[in-house]
Amino acid sequence: MSDHAQAAECYADVTCTHPSLGPAGDAFNARFTADCYRDFMRQWAQAINRFVAWETGVYTLYYSPGTASMVVHLALLEIGCPHRLEKVDFDTDAQHSPEYLRINPRGQVPTLVIDGKAYFESAALLMLLAERHPEAKLAPPVGSALRADWYQWIVFFSNSLAATYRYWFYAPDLGAAEHTPAQRQALQHRIEGAWGLVDAHLQAHGPYMLGTEFYGVDLLATMLMRWSRNMPRPATEWPALRQLAGLVRARPTWKTLYEREGLTEW
Repeated sequence: MSDHAQAAECYADVTCTHPSLGPAGDAFNARFTADCYRDFMRQWAQAINRFVAWETGVYTLYYSPGTASMVVHLALLEIGCPHRLEKVDFDTDAQHSPEYLRINPRGQVPTLVIDGKAYFESAALLMLLAERHPEAKLAPPVGSALRADWYQWIVFFSNSLAATYRYWFYAPDLGAAEHTPAQRQALQHRIEGAWGLVDAHLQAHGPYMLGTEFYGVDLLATMLMRWSRNMPRPATEWPALRQLAGLVRARPTWKTLYEREGLTEW
């Protein structure tokens, strides 16, 4: 996208939404009320910030506290690179707003804007950031045996756990407003079976997913463990998983994320 096109898109995002104003063509002919003016200036500032981020190459992360965006936010903090946060308010269904759907048609988080282009899928974004910032050591060196393990476990967590959690938390994805008892039991069994496998791996090869050193895959594992905190059997009831969670939660980046996202619950 050209600089002019980016600027035009930013400008197009700025509209006054006060109910007293008519179509956009008439908006500037109406007298701004105080509320409308504040709304206009807020949107204008957001648009300018987005354009500046595109121009400077600063990452922009669209997130919602405690969701799948968490691992990307943690990775950015581990890297220590400049980035901007744009909160997507689920309480107001902002993930399905026309503005957000323009950058992520799935209406989900996270979305990470890199050099003016939006990307999604948390596991993919973790891998992409690790490759763009090898100095952060979120991934083992390319070509090493541990790199193969790194790919394996990231895909495992994405396919076997994150996808199943989606069905656990969003029953309508299975075609009904609520789970049947059989569905709920099957999902619980699948999630607990996956955690049992990971715990056995950690007991044999831990304390981290790839051995004695921390990598980005440990962030993904701990984020998913956090999601289990209110389930019938939380992941931290497995001893090796509890140890891994404790190690990751002790990192400064985890504490910083909690402050930024306003999280309190484990």
